[in-house]
Amino acid sequence: MSSTELPSVPAASVLPRALPVRVAEGERLRSVGLPGVTLTVRSRPPAREGLPPALYVHGLGGSSQNWSALMLELDGVVDSEAVDLPGFGDSPPPDDGDYSVTGHARAVIRYLDATGRGPVHLFGNSLGGAVTTRVAAVRPDLVRTLTLVSPALPELRVQRTAVPTALLGVPGVAALFTRFTKEWSAEQRVRGVTALCYGDPGRVSPEAFGHAVEELERRLRLPYFWDAMTRSARGIVNAYTLGGQHGLWRQAERVLAPTLLVYGGRDQLVGYRMARKAARSFRDSRLLSLPDAGHVAMMEYPDTVAGAFRELLAEVGELAVEGGPGAAGADGTAVAGAGG
Repeated sequence: MSSTELPSVPAASVLPRALPVRVAEGERLRSVGLPGVTLTVRSRPPAREGLPPALYVHGLGGSSQNWSALMLELDGVVDSEAVDLPGFGDSPPPDDGDYSVTGHARAVIRYLDATGRGPVHLFGNSLGGAVTTRVAAVRPDLVRTLTLVSPALPELRVQRTAVPTALLGVPGVAALFTRFTKEWSAEQRVRGVTALCYGDPGRVSPEAFGHAVEELERRLRLPYFWDAMTRSARGIVNAYTLGGQHGLWRQAERVLAPTLLVYGGRDQLVGYRMARKAARSFRDSRLLSLPDAGHVAMMEYPDTVAGAFRELLAEVGELAVEGGPGAAGADGTAVAGAGG
C-alpha cells in the first residue's frame, strides 16, 4: 500500500486536471494505492488521541464530500475517514472494471486490511449501505458498529421515483440519457438531483449548491463518469436479484455489529416502508425515523444523526453518557430499539 498527501489535487494522473477537488476547512485528502484499485480518502485530524476509527461510504453518484457535515458533527467522538469508491469522487476506476456491490465491498475491505484501522464504526448511505452491509456480513472482524442511512436493500415494490435511477443500469439507456440531456447545464442537473434526494431542497444553502455545481462540472469532464454510474447502478440491480447466502437481506441477518438504521419519510429512492423490515432483519438494531428527511439524512440533519450515533456508542459502552440522551427526537423524530 502507498499513501500520498493531497492538498486539493486529483488522486491519479488518469484524471484530467480540470478543476481541483474541494477540501473543506479541517479536512485533508490522500491517495491510497491498493492491489487493483486506488482510493482517495477524506479525513479530519482526530481531535485527540485514542478516538475509535470510523469509515464512511457514499451512495451512487456521490463522494466522500457527502459525509463532511456528519464528520464535523462527530469531531471529538470518532477518528473520521470517508472513502471515494472506485470511479467516484477523486478515485480512478478499478483496474478490473468491477463496479458490482461485491467489487465495491472488496475495495473497502482491502483498504481496511491494508491500513489496519479495523474494527471501525462503519457508515453507509444508499449504495454505500448495501456495500457496508456486505462488508459487515462477510468480515465482522472489521466492524464495531454499523450505521445505515437509506440503505439500498432489495424492495419488492420499487418506488416510481426510483425507476429512472435503476434504468441507468440497463445497457444503452445511459447513452440515450446522455444525448437527451446534453444541453442541460450543471446547475439544472444539480437542481434535479437535489429535488430527488432532499426532503426539503430549501435546506441546501446557496454556497453548498455552488460547491455541488463545481463538483459536477469537474466530474462530467471525466471520461469514465457515465461508465462508473451505469455499471454501479447495474451492480445494485444485480445485487437485488441474488438469492441464497449472497442475497443482501440474508447477509443483513448475518450482521453481528450493533446497527443504527436511518430512514427518511420523504425518501424518493428508498421506500420508507422498508424501515421496519430492516429493523427486523438486522439482529441488533435500532431505528431512527426522520419524517421530513429525504435520501441523504446525514446531509440534511447531520446533528440529529450524530445524536443518534452517540446514543448507540453510549449503549454499547464506547461513549460515556453526558447530560442524558442525545438530540435525536427533538424535532419530531423517533428512535426505537428493534431487532433481536
